[in-house]
Amino acid sequence: MADEDSRTDQVHAGSGQARDQVASSTVRMLEIDREVRAEMARQKIPGVAVGIVDHGVVTTRGYGFANVEHNVPVTADTIFQSGSVGKMFTATAVMLLVEDGKIALADPLTKYFPAAPASWEKITVRHLLTHTSGIPDYTTDTFDYRKDYTEGELATFAFAMPLEFAAGSRWNYSNTGYALLGFIVHKASGQFYGDLLAKRVFQPLGMTTARIINEADIVPNRAAGYQLVDGQLKNQDWVAPKLNTTADGSLYFSMRDLILWEAAVKRRAALKPESWEQILTPVQLNSGKRYPYGFGWFIDERGGLPLHQHGGSWQGFKAQLSRFLGSDLSIIVLANLAQADPARIADGIARIVDPRLAVRTPTAIPDAEPLVAAKLRQTLDALRAGTLTPADLAYARAGFFPAAAEYYKEQLAKLGPPTKSVLLERREVGDDRMYLYEITFGERVYHARLGLAPDGRVSQFSLRAEK
Repeated sequence: MADEDSRTDQVHAGSGQARDQVASSTVRMLEIDREVRAEMARQKIPGVAVGIVDHGVVTTRGYGFANVEHNVPVTADTIFQSGSVGKMFTATAVMLLVEDGKIALADPLTKYFPAAPASWEKITVRHLLTHTSGIPDYTTDTFDYRKDYTEGELATFAFAMPLEFAAGSRWNYSNTGYALLGFIVHKASGQFYGDLLAKRVFQPLGMTTARIINEADIVPNRAAGYQLVDGQLKNQDWVAPKLNTTADGSLYFSMRDLILWEAAVKRRAALKPESWEQILTPVQLNSGKRYPYGFGWFIDERGGLPLHQHGGSWQGFKAQLSRFLGSDLSIIVLANLAQADPARIADGIARIVDPRLAVRTPTAIPDAEPLVAAKLRQTLDALRAGTLTPADLAYARAGFFPAAAEYYKEQLAKLGPPTKSVLLERREVGDDRMYLYEITFGERVYHARLGLAPDGRVSQFSLRAEK
């Protein structure tokens, strides 16, 4: 297992205090190494790159293999795929054109897509950036990943999808929206969005290996992407080349590229301060309530301190970029396994660096809403019986049916009815009420998340085994 440490400790080794600082740093790094390796073993991840920026001091580490077949180790120069971490770059491209006066956030989509349905007239560029457009996600199991769609064909595909809700009334993650943003950048600037990023973001910031995915090109240090199939490591699935160029997350980059990007975000480079202010402000829904997402960034908190983050998943790769602003700490994790959980690795590192950032273990709280617990039981029963319909989960992300519903049906059939449920968390996110329950099935313990929209219908559901 190969490691690379590019840390520069800004102390002088001549004093006792300096020696203590170096010793403390070494012990902490050993603990981080153990944490990462343990997670890699548990999750069966072939290779991981880690970047830590702690009060301006940079550490990069490589673990495991970028290519298992050739035993190539991961380093800070290994090229990974971005997945949806690329959305923050798409948002930057859009805001560059807003500053140029070529795009307005209030522009209706029909300005750029005259053939769009009339229902799109009230959808704006801002709605796409904030995932509040109501346009469903195209990346479902029914989508043909082997077809080389042109920009026009993919837009036409989106036109045919019924809207999930009125623009601005709700939040629902949509890769379609960000793909459309790339097409808008092309129409407004006359440049493919990847060329605009190369000229106005990557080159000025020194991100020399960041680029749009191209599997035909010779790309030095490119990692292979993997997936687990029945517990066995396999190569990633192939997709059509043009689907690897859309603006919803089709970038190559190395850890060195992302360290430079993190520094640029910190000093508010590439864009004007007012543009960054818009990017990093939670969206306001039509109701007046805020949802914790800006333009390509989740705007969260941890331990009462602000946390700006985003994850990515695509073609055998996973990525996580977390900026813990209150601790002046940023953690980047890149992995080459489809089932990897890089956020868990980032959270484990954050806990070691600053214990205030530890993810809180939820404990039982009083349950004063028995009707919600009953709604959860009804949802579980309907999933097990295979009778849950799209109308029951009217606001769930596109793709829940049929794949996720069928998966839960199979799992719940094996588990049988729950024997116990305990409420662990209740909070409001946007207009919805979100609940976390601990569900016991015999000797198996699961966490169930249930979201309820203002109309009482289920807006989100997930069930995950506790490890």
